[in-house]
Amino acid sequence: MKKKVVTAQEKKKALDWFKKYHRLVNYIGAAQLYLKDNFLLERPLRSSDIKDRILGHWGTVPGLNFIYEHFNFLISKHDVEAFFIAGPGHGAPAVLANLFLEGTLKEYYPQYTVDGKGMGHLLKDFSWPYGFQSHVTPHCPGSILEGGELGYSLSTAFGAAMDNPNLIVACVIGDGEAESGPLAASWHGNKFLNPRESGAVLPIVHVNGYKISGPSIYSTMTDEELEHLFLGYGYKPYFVVDEENSLHQCMTHYLEKAYQDIREIQRKAREENCVTKTAWPVIIFRSMKGWTGTKMINGKKVEDNYRSHGIPIKDPKNNPKDLQALQDWLHSYRIDELVDSKGRPTKEVMEFVPKGKFRMGMNKHTFGGEVLKALKMPKVEKFEFEGKHGEVQGSSTAIAAQFLNQIFIDNKKTGGFRYFCPDETESNLMEKIFEGGGREYVWPVKPEDECIVTTGKVTEMLSETTLQGFLQGYLLTGRHGLFATYEAFGMINASMVDQYCKFIKQTLHVKWRKPIASLNYLLTSLGWRQEHNGYSHQNPSLVANALEKHGEFTSVYFPTDGNSYMVTMQDNFTRKNGVNIVVQGKQKMPQWLSVEEARNQMENGVMVWDWVGGKGSKDPDVVFAASGDHMLLEVMAAIDILRREVPGIHQRLVYVSEMTSFGLGKANKTERVMGKDFEKYFGATAPIIYNFHGYAHSVQKLLFKHPHAGRFFIHGYREEGGTTTPYDMQVRNGTSRWHLVVEALQKGAMNKLELAGPAKKVIKKYQKLLDQHKAYIIEHGKDLDEVTNWTWKN
Repeated sequence: MKKKVVTAQEKKKALDWFKKYHRLVNYIGAAQLYLKDNFLLERPLRSSDIKDRILGHWGTVPGLNFIYEHFNFLISKHDVEAFFIAGPGHGAPAVLANLFLEGTLKEYYPQYTVDGKGMGHLLKDFSWPYGFQSHVTPHCPGSILEGGELGYSLSTAFGAAMDNPNLIVACVIGDGEAESGPLAASWHGNKFLNPRESGAVLPIVHVNGYKISGPSIYSTMTDEELEHLFLGYGYKPYFVVDEENSLHQCMTHYLEKAYQDIREIQRKAREENCVTKTAWPVIIFRSMKGWTGTKMINGKKVEDNYRSHGIPIKDPKNNPKDLQALQDWLHSYRIDELVDSKGRPTKEVMEFVPKGKFRMGMNKHTFGGEVLKALKMPKVEKFEFEGKHGEVQGSSTAIAAQFLNQIFIDNKKTGGFRYFCPDETESNLMEKIFEGGGREYVWPVKPEDECIVTTGKVTEMLSETTLQGFLQGYLLTGRHGLFATYEAFGMINASMVDQYCKFIKQTLHVKWRKPIASLNYLLTSLGWRQEHNGYSHQNPSLVANALEKHGEFTSVYFPTDGNSYMVTMQDNFTRKNGVNIVVQGKQKMPQWLSVEEARNQMENGVMVWDWVGGKGSKDPDVVFAASGDHMLLEVMAAIDILRREVPGIHQRLVYVSEMTSFGLGKANKTERVMGKDFEKYFGATAPIIYNFHGYAHSVQKLLFKHPHAGRFFIHGYREEGGTTTPYDMQVRNGTSRWHLVVEALQKGAMNKLELAGPAKKVIKKYQKLLDQHKAYIIEHGKDLDEVTNWTWKN
């Protein structure tokens, strides 16, 4: 790329612009915190001009403004396709100030005209009921990340850049945020970004000295130490510090160098096929916390101190000294020199502000719903697992991997689909997807390392939070994806799921945000078969967490088998603005349903399996219900025992595959299943013995106050486990077939005279087996053959 020669006159013009623009955005940022009137300081400040509740944060604002304006300048020079991610929390005053001046806010909120009247609306509406919040929420155009939970800015930025070849993501990382574990792991995103087919992330680490009340770690490190740190991560660091040259001149110089580095990396990758071990640039920007703000308050340092982090001047409404200090601060920006009589920014102030599609707030990728394209979906029937109900076995995840592999193949030209997983794809028996996707990795590997290609669409990294950050950035910029992890480790991401749900919930109330593809989770290597890895790997808590909240767009699925999981994926990949959590085991298990039956199951999320209970299903003495493949296996074995031991007992099986049908989410489905159609599924009077994959209380909460709640006897995970046998996991938690048999007879058969006698004998038999079980596995190190070798016979 040929560099443009910049004359001394052009440099002076740019520097003059930086200084004026910086004053104006800093004024707007500061005034948002305090003012509800007198927005252009046309008279001395009065108490009545000050908001009653002064909310927000100042310390990070001037640094964010500085970075934003320098990117504006870069964009105006090169027509760069870029957008801005503000990692530091509470940075919205800066982002809003820039969105206002570039005219993006006016595009979506007509009241924010770029003049004094529009500025007044913005200043008053900040941290005002039903106005803008102190974080960059979905109400802000150009945003794909809310900075309320620190640590995910960089991983989100990398996800956004993947498969977006022309995009540069300007990602600002606060020095406090940089201390977090998720952010520290995210630096390794550079090893998964292929410059031939993806865009670039330019991280700017804003080292401004302090967190809430103490110095940040990065601020206590020397430039040499930080340089070694980032060289070790594989970056090319540039330092922007205020020494002999002004910060503006220094940032202009190094931001241009970083841009030229990015373009040269991309040129080599795209023209010379040189991809391996790319040293992407990173900028370390040192400035004062609360820069340009009030210097001292009550004899204590504020600027360049933690006291500038939040609200520097605490009580200007009631304290005359504070009011005078605020007036002095705001007047220091000399706003009258920057706007005309109507409050419109002068021509000089707007000189290098990008226009049209090049405004960062208007970048098309940040409006992911507008660029989202449907995936080409293969036919599930092509991969159907065939056989009679339950009489053949297979790994559901292995079957599903064939389906996913075909998605990669069918969408190879258009792209837009990625699979993210810790180093578990093969452990989950899903290695088939490497044929169509391949592991993406761009740093050198050994020849014998398998399935690794620079153009892969499968990303594996032992950082669950980083992977979800990648996926969130990918989804929010209009693509599709799937995140798979061991069930127990899903809880590492629980807080991220909550924050993402809150982000999506807010988008539902923003009319101009179009729907994006759902966040899809696969929880596998389930706790019920983590008996070899032990107690630490036995945890269904993410399901419990999801069932607690966000029901209007969160779905939890328990497919029975491979066909059911493929049908579920087909549905999930077409859903929008949702979070889909699918719980599916990887072990060889009975395959119960045909594709057609799986679709019928999917229709309502609950279905009576008449072929299990036969004629007795119509008038049951006991109703069995199940959610989860391992839970279903125990129920089916219990039903089989009862039909042999107590032939006269009438049984019905109801499988609940989607918890939205059972009281969470989709109102129409819930109303049908748990309302007028309830007895169609669960009968009118028989006891309902429900074997549930997760914690029993998760279902109990859904049934709270339901008129039939007293009929339910729920078995689930009791937080009992260890390194043991597979069946012992069931026994320890009271979910075993023997427990179900005993309870079914106690609740459903003892009231029938003709069954009471046989029932007592069977109860005694299986209670004795439960007593003998522990001694047997301790002696033999395995489960009883009658358990291990059990199969369903139609």
